[in-house]
Amino acid sequence: MRGVEPEDWEEFKRFDQDSEVQRNADMVHVARSDAGYVQWAEEQSLRKPENDEFQLAIEALDNDTLVGALSTNGTSRRAGRFSFGIAIGRNFHRRGYASDALVILLRFMFAERRYHKAEAGIYGYNQASIALHESLGFTHEGVLRDHEFLDGAYQDMVLMGITAEEFSHRHMRR
Repeated sequence: MRGVEPEDWEEFKRFDQDSEVQRNADMVHVARSDAGYVQWAEEQSLRKPENDEFQLAIEALDNDTLVGALSTNGTSRRAGRFSFGIAIGRNFHRRGYASDALVILLRFMFAERRYHKAEAGIYGYNQASIALHESLGFTHEGVLRDHEFLDGAYQDMVLMGITAEEFSHRHMRR
């Protein structure tokens, strides 16, 4: 993982041209111009993390190809929890990029930033993401029924979480 660079704009544009990737990450956005993507990437590259909220590019180690992005949000040092989002381009699904990136993120947020819990909200139809989070040790914590309007219908939001202790038992080297 690395910071977003100005030259990443073309790859982010490609990701945005795939409505399924957009829906799984957030929602389908209105199209923007190349200049809009250039400006967005430049702004992201210069943006300083605030309150442990940041966006990172995910790239393949073997060829430096941008394969996706992740971001933290909803950070609360007082409560000891944070949320995150992750999106991987369709051509890069099921290659372990999301799993690897999330383990690195969780290790950083728990071991370096002293957070206690990570939370994820996943659309109920996104079974691949639910399975990924289960494989990492996340627990189902609830469902917000008919929570978001996407693709012509209201969708459930599956809430999942993992504590630092749960993560440590599964993923930290002793």
